[in-house]
Amino acid sequence: MSHITLIRHGQANSTATDEASYDRLSALGHQQARWLGEHLIDTNQVHQNLFTGTLRRHAETADGMATGIEPVRDERLNELEYFTLATALEAEHGLAMPTQQSEFAHHLPRVFEAWQANKIEGAPERFSDFETRVKDVIKDISARPGPSLVVTSGGLISMVMRQHLDLDIVKMANLALAIMNSSIHRLHPISGTMSPVMFNAVPHLEATERQHAQTHV
Repeated sequence: MSHITLIRHGQANSTATDEASYDRLSALGHQQARWLGEHLIDTNQVHQNLFTGTLRRHAETADGMATGIEPVRDERLNELEYFTLATALEAEHGLAMPTQQSEFAHHLPRVFEAWQANKIEGAPERFSDFETRVKDVIKDISARPGPSLVVTSGGLISMVMRQHLDLDIVKMANLALAIMNSSIHRLHPISGTMSPVMFNAVPHLEATERQHAQTHV
């Protein structure tokens, strides 16, 4: 059992209102990925494996990090489809999509609650299926020899933390809202169990001249 370092992708298209248009890095997102890759090299962090989801923003982040490791693409590491869920929830139950960033913090927990309760008929996957695929892919990666880098998304990282910290659905949603772009999260084997030992670290963005790049959306 080897340690796993989860990376949220760099900033994507934050003005998007659907999955397809969101799925590309902004100019800042590309820069965040480059800075993160440089940090890993400068601090002599060695990883044997690199896994990513199959989304464009995952691939662009991994490419920008320039680890020199051939990535394994696994669709189980793809993000939950927030825009699809939110659009279906509005159509079926009248909960309006946010129009301001400030509204998003109140909207996401309500989407997650309805999704978990199977109240969204148009959901692209059941919450329980998302939960299972995340559990399975982390188990499979942890069984690989050597430490692994995993480039994925904030919703998936929040599910990993839910599973390891026994979080309820609202706490999972609030955790997802806190996850920064290009942030680092680590699971480490302790007494035969994968335990969270790092969450939301952005050492590559701590310098004063880079703090503007500490973004959540």
